[in-house]
Amino acid sequence: MNLGVVILNWNGENLIKKFLPSVIKHTPVIHNIYLIDNGSTDDSVEFIRSNFNRVKIIKLDKNHGFAKGYNIGLKKIEDDILCFLNNDVEVTENWTEEILKQFVAEPNTVVIQPKMRDYYNKSNFDYAGAAGGFLDKYGYPYCNGRIYNKVEVDNNQYDKKREIFWACGACFFVRNVVFKKYGGFDEIFWAHFEEIDLCWRLQNQGYKISYNPYSIVYHANAASLNQNHPRKTYLNYRNMLFTITKNSKNNLFFLLIEKLFLDIITAIYILFDKGIMHFTAIIKAYLSFYKHINLLIKFRKNNKREIKHYKIRSIICEYLFYKR
Repeated sequence: MNLGVVILNWNGENLIKKFLPSVIKHTPVIHNIYLIDNGSTDDSVEFIRSNFNRVKIIKLDKNHGFAKGYNIGLKKIEDDILCFLNNDVEVTENWTEEILKQFVAEPNTVVIQPKMRDYYNKSNFDYAGAAGGFLDKYGYPYCNGRIYNKVEVDNNQYDKKREIFWACGACFFVRNVVFKKYGGFDEIFWAHFEEIDLCWRLQNQGYKISYNPYSIVYHANAASLNQNHPRKTYLNYRNMLFTITKNSKNNLFFLLIEKLFLDIITAIYILFDKGIMHFTAIIKAYLSFYKHINLLIKFRKNNKREIKHYKIRSIICEYLFYKR
């Protein structure tokens, strides 16, 4: 079983200089390493060509975003297992071996996420992926090791392999044949939530998503797009709506009404916490959602929606009122 580590890059020269050496050092030479360059205008590609001959470069004509960038670049990659790896992730010794063993032992497992810790505070879990992700009823994501904005210290409390609902796109192992069979990432997302949408779609087909604690990586979260950027707020809210509309088994009308009420509350909180630009980003997210709703409902009608996607009704209420 061969592995292709695939790094998507756009103007990430400084990140590549910082993080790529760990990937080269800790990835066995029997595995391939690729860089899909999303039309960078900096010296990313030249730097890699001059310093890392092992890396195979696939150069795209422009910035196609996360979802489409990967989809285009992967057309030329045939390895059995793919690892989508952010250019802001530091990997560790033996980070690939346990993952590949699990794929061999579990034929129905198609996506695996390693344990993700915070690059800047290495005893803490990473905000983006931690020990594997879940959704509440309204599509709000949370993780083992991170609920809302509360991040746990890693005290080995999540040191068993387990099924999860979604794996973080910053370090995301997937069977190549399954990824391509079901259309890869949905390009309408551009970036953010496309990995959650994919995991949900694959589970609706009967496959399993898993977390493996014996592989550890460190993620410099938001190095590519800062958490405080309104663009990230826009994409998160819009793509959350895209995801639950496409995939949820719930009655869509009542789900969207309830979610609108909850999002109004969170938008007011964000207005006072982060300012008018983030508040406006949420309004723009809803406008874009309504623009695309017919397309999303068409997908919903034509594809399987087999599973109940949540255990917790509202992670925000759990956090605010029960402090869990």
